[in-house]
Amino acid sequence: MNLDLLKTKIEAIIDPSNNQTIKENNALKHIGYDDEKDIVTLLVTMHKIGGPEETTFKRAIAKLVKIDEGHAGIKIEIEESKVFGSITKQPINFIGIISGKGGVGKSSVAGNIAYRLMKKGYDVGIIDADIYGASLPTILEVPHANPHFTEDQKIIPLFKDNMEIISTEFFTDPSQPVIWRGGMLNSMLNHFFYDVKWRPDTKFVIIDFPPGTGDITLDIKNIVPQAKMILVTTPHPSASHVAVKAGHACRSLNHELLGVIENMSYYTNPVNGQKEYIFGQGGGLAVAKQLETELIAQLPIAQPKKHQDIFEIDEPNGQIYDQIADFIIFNSNN
Repeated sequence: MNLDLLKTKIEAIIDPSNNQTIKENNALKHIGYDDEKDIVTLLVTMHKIGGPEETTFKRAIAKLVKIDEGHAGIKIEIEESKVFGSITKQPINFIGIISGKGGVGKSSVAGNIAYRLMKKGYDVGIIDADIYGASLPTILEVPHANPHFTEDQKIIPLFKDNMEIISTEFFTDPSQPVIWRGGMLNSMLNHFFYDVKWRPDTKFVIIDFPPGTGDITLDIKNIVPQAKMILVTTPHPSASHVAVKAGHACRSLNHELLGVIENMSYYTNPVNGQKEYIFGQGGGLAVAKQLETELIAQLPIAQPKKHQDIFEIDEPNGQIYDQIADFIIFNSNN
């Protein structure tokens, strides 16, 4: 069987979603042949998957292989072209930062984790998926600006201290609320994961999830099912109670829960050096036990010396975040 000749014939088939040939779209990503079973294996991208166009496309390829060329069978996988070339198909560690409720410092934790991973020499991307409460640009002190685009209309993320960040705030007026419903939320998330020109050597992408479990959490599950999660809570019973629910929801979506971070664990009194448990004690440990996972760290209440929200390594909280970064690296696959 002449595989090169078959490839040429397949590449002449038109993608009905943009009326260009497979060759024009550079859409034939893999072609293989099982000589024993006479089966052709294909990975083909399509400009836009779904609907009658995808059905027509598959039938045209199957007709060529099985009827016109007379092969016994075909195994074909169709992927949307923007998905195939996105970070979701690259060997990247997606680390989701989640919480059961707002006000526990989840976004500050996300920003500090990204900062410490960057300080360890990794290329880090940050996706501010907390659409309604986007705050990472403020936490990282990124001035408001609209992103630029590449020649092929890919979004160029903004840079901060060698970290790449994308957020809803860059596309809206930061002083105005975001009042969007499901379809618009999904569209924005698709842009963040599929249409952003992230660096090719990106090792970690930190995703700041919205609190609770809503449409955004479910949408991201469909986009990056391999994300690993860190659950943020405070010692207070009301926060820890809701955090357990968020942890169970994470597990029900088949995400791996790396562990729990207890934020605002205590305040060190500068007068006598004693720990004062303003929000109570034991909430983080109780959450970790109920979810049968690890209590990764307990972060005291503190104000950074050099930044608005980000701690440096010469500060106690910065050292804790450095240990959290080491924990993430140790538990990462890529």
